[in-house]
Amino acid sequence: MGISLRNTVGFMALALVLASCGGGYDPGGRGVAQQSQEIKWGRNQNPPAAKVAGLNAWVEGFKGQARAQGISDATLSLAFRDVVYNPEVVRRSQNQAEFKKSLWEYLENAVSEKRQTNGRAALAQYNGVLSRVEASYGVDKEVVTAVWGMESTYGERRGDLPLIEALSTLSYEGYRGGFFRSQLMAALRILQSGDIDPGHMTGSWAGAMGHTQFIPTTYLAYAADFTGDGRRDIWSNDPSDSLASTANYLSKSGWQRGLPAAVEVTLPAGFNTGLSGKGKRRSVAEWQSLGIRQATSRPLPPAGASAELLLPGGAQGAAFLITRNFHAILRYNNADSYALAVAHLADRIAGYPGLANPWPANHPGLRLEQRKEMQSLLTARGFDTQGVDGNVGSNTTNAIRAYQQSRGLPVTGEPSAALIEQLRRG
Repeated sequence: MGISLRNTVGFMALALVLASCGGGYDPGGRGVAQQSQEIKWGRNQNPPAAKVAGLNAWVEGFKGQARAQGISDATLSLAFRDVVYNPEVVRRSQNQAEFKKSLWEYLENAVSEKRQTNGRAALAQYNGVLSRVEASYGVDKEVVTAVWGMESTYGERRGDLPLIEALSTLSYEGYRGGFFRSQLMAALRILQSGDIDPGHMTGSWAGAMGHTQFIPTTYLAYAADFTGDGRRDIWSNDPSDSLASTANYLSKSGWQRGLPAAVEVTLPAGFNTGLSGKGKRRSVAEWQSLGIRQATSRPLPPAGASAELLLPGGAQGAAFLITRNFHAILRYNNADSYALAVAHLADRIAGYPGLANPWPANHPGLRLEQRKEMQSLLTARGFDTQGVDGNVGSNTTNAIRAYQQSRGLPVTGEPSAALIEQLRRG
């Protein structure tokens, strides 16, 4: 998914983390590998001299603020030694998704068959670690695995940019007010603690780090040294510290052991949907007395547990009873779609079935396979969508408009079932 800034922990990372990035930026005598890194990081883009000078001056001023907050000169020297103005960071910050996916589009992509399969494989591979994490923090290992899958595709996409450089560039540009300055100060505290060195401190353009995409302030509050080596290392290929850190975060956010976060339910005919919504809590027993039943083999929470009824697609769409653990996930990422995706992905990893009613009646959107078919047909008709991935961005929208214009149709750029039928007819 296209990343967007969040209120809490993570960001979906953008690219594979690089296993060895500790050499720093050496302006002279660089080898091919180092030059390749610089191209990936955007250091080959020759930013305006005024930007370079401006960042350098800003850094000197920020160092004074950091010293006043206890950051040593040694840490500052190491942290900023190789920092340059990075246009790639600015480009990525401005390249947000051009459309907002519906909940159903989001869930379909987030809980894809591939992510389920890879999640089961990750759980099997790291079952020992995840079982110990569950025993230590009380958070279901499937939930921790699901967060891992959502945040970095089980460690494949941890972020590849030098963190101090990215945060410095964004702070200098004044992006998001004081948020990135606070993250930069926290990152310096992490360096000063000795958990990581500047060369290996990589992340997304927005400062999210490691397997489960902690931002620096969250790292300082919740990161755990689960391996016992004296370092809270969320960057290495070993995910142990990251997985424990995520469980620690959820635990301290109110997670209750053994309680499902969300369970799909069915509503009786004529149900009063005014009873739904966050903040309208009833015991599960009360919900059952109103005719609510589990929709699949996934059991309801215990009868005495407090729950709310969530109807994200209206009365005709999938319905969920959500518990305090759903709200704990919201502390990780404050979006109902994210919390539902984590809860449902965890269930699928655990072996429970898919949603019984995943698509609201009369929903105007297209399913993923329909969007792929539309892109394939457009491209075959000479209106190239620049790929068949099911994501309807500017390339697909422009292709739709060009097709509609060529056929004398209203030029809306909107995907639809009617458009697919027209494309099928040629």
